[in-house]
Amino acid sequence: MSSDVLKSLAKEALMMPQEKLQRVGVKNQKLFIGIPKETSFQENRVSLVPEAVSLLVNNGHRVCVETNAGKNANFSDNDYSEVGAEICYDPQEVFRADIIIKVAPPTKEEINMMPGNQTLFAALQLSVHPKNTLELLIQKKITAIAWDFIKDEEDVYPVIRSMSEIAGIKSVTIASHYLSNLNEGRGTILGGIAGVSPTEVVILGAGTVGEFAAKSAIGLGASVKVFDDNVYKLRRLQNDLNTKVWTSIINPKVLEKALMRADVAIGALRSVNGRTPCVVPESMVENMKEGTVIVDVSIDQGGCFETSQVTNHKSPTYTKHGVIHYCVPNIASSVSRTASFALSNIFSPLLMEIGKEGGIARKVREDIGFRHGVYVYKGTLTSKTLGDAFNLPFKNIDLLLMAL
Repeated sequence: MSSDVLKSLAKEALMMPQEKLQRVGVKNQKLFIGIPKETSFQENRVSLVPEAVSLLVNNGHRVCVETNAGKNANFSDNDYSEVGAEICYDPQEVFRADIIIKVAPPTKEEINMMPGNQTLFAALQLSVHPKNTLELLIQKKITAIAWDFIKDEEDVYPVIRSMSEIAGIKSVTIASHYLSNLNEGRGTILGGIAGVSPTEVVILGAGTVGEFAAKSAIGLGASVKVFDDNVYKLRRLQNDLNTKVWTSIINPKVLEKALMRADVAIGALRSVNGRTPCVVPESMVENMKEGTVIVDVSIDQGGCFETSQVTNHKSPTYTKHGVIHYCVPNIASSVSRTASFALSNIFSPLLMEIGKEGGIARKVREDIGFRHGVYVYKGTLTSKTLGDAFNLPFKNIDLLLMAL
């Protein structure tokens, strides 16, 4: 038989439908997932929406939802029970689940309700994560995973990106709201109409928040200027926006001139570790036009305007030097239903993968991006940042897994 015929037969064989091969020793694991009601101040999001719970339940997983867990995101207990969730009226029942998934960092009271040897998914916020809660997680041999530090296959933090998209879009709609004379603003519309000069928007930061703020402002017809110290980010922003936009590195003199003419200034700078750089001193704010609106999205890391002070959703603004300041740390929570869907779109496939791959331990071993979010593994602190911050012993998780 000729080689051409053999190649043809081999090609046909490859094209034939074949049974998918499963890894030896990997068995689907049925998960027991608990969704507690968020107790943190003005945290309105819920980690899994009813549609995601339906997917999990239909695949054999058990989901326990604390009563009213989705209320602030406009999901009723009935919405969850109709898709197969168990509604729990005692929070202790929820915290007995093998996997607890919540939005805000756990409180000491919540950790005390956990029997131990469980997995906890929650945000990791050093400012609200005291040493005693961390020691309690270690004592109870919890595997604690910071969902905001989990990476995907493209080395991106999917939750941070998703929440940043919301914050970027929302920052522009917030600014538009406070520019109105009904809210003590300048009485201008954010954007531009024929015969009237467009609103000028200055954005500090060319990351995800800055990108989506720029898209929204440009879409409304505003004139946009973006500042960042990273030229690569500015170039990427130009490319992603698919339009030419005024950009500059953060030069104090250039920035001051732009802020003097601005109607809106959005703080969207981020720091990998520690505080956001404060690039706008009070003297620059004093020279801004009266009625200008500042939306400091970076306030959760200290803010990039010297005049920024933390506010909340009930009292979101204050005026200083005639400039309206909006400095609410958790902007995404103001659109809790949208934000909950965005979180759920990330968490539900992740939980499905964990079940298919045989549980948390195997997922941690085999997925380096997922492993990046682990800061306590079965009672051992694996985060150098937390270890240094609280003077606690820690172990590198890769070395720890090799020893197990």
